[in-house]
Amino acid sequence: VSAVNKHPQGILAGVYVPGLFADPIVQQPANNAGYVSTQPEAITQFRMASRYNSIGLLAHNTAAGAQFQNLALNQVVYLVKATGEISAYRITEIQRYQALSPTSPYSNFVDLDRPGVTISAQTLFMNTYGRGGGSLIFQTCIASDGQSSWGRLFIIASPLEELPAPNNSIKSKRYSPHFGTNAIL
Repeated sequence: VSAVNKHPQGILAGVYVPGLFADPIVQQPANNAGYVSTQPEAITQFRMASRYNSIGLLAHNTAAGAQFQNLALNQVVYLVKATGEISAYRITEIQRYQALSPTSPYSNFVDLDRPGVTISAQTLFMNTYGRGGGSLIFQTCIASDGQSSWGRLFIIASPLEELPAPNNSIKSKRYSPHFGTNAIL
């Protein structure tokens, strides 16, 4: 509870995926759009996504982002604000790309589901974060060929109107969990 209460009202404080993880969300510094927390169990909220009415959650694939590969289509994800308010999302898309310049944020990308299709970083951004509608986007790198940032993984979820309770552990739209490896939800 104390980890949740440290955030200002309305700020996202945690993400919960039943059976997989319950991690705190940290905020990007105001002037550092490239910042991603190196804390092993922290997920970073991507500030720029909010300009497009999306929620971006970033994590390194060597830290909390390693869990993102376990997310699946139709899975329900819960976000918790510092106020205890909960919102639910259903995963609707999983996108994987190879970065042609792995360490550059401006790399062109090859769509791994359509190998003949190469897109720019700007097009990739607009196809994910730019879709709006309150979408939730998880992003991490894909490791391959000895390169930890060989590609990018995007898990896209749409907001749900109703709040489905996972195994009756969340009974209302207000909840104040303790996030981390010892969380019991």
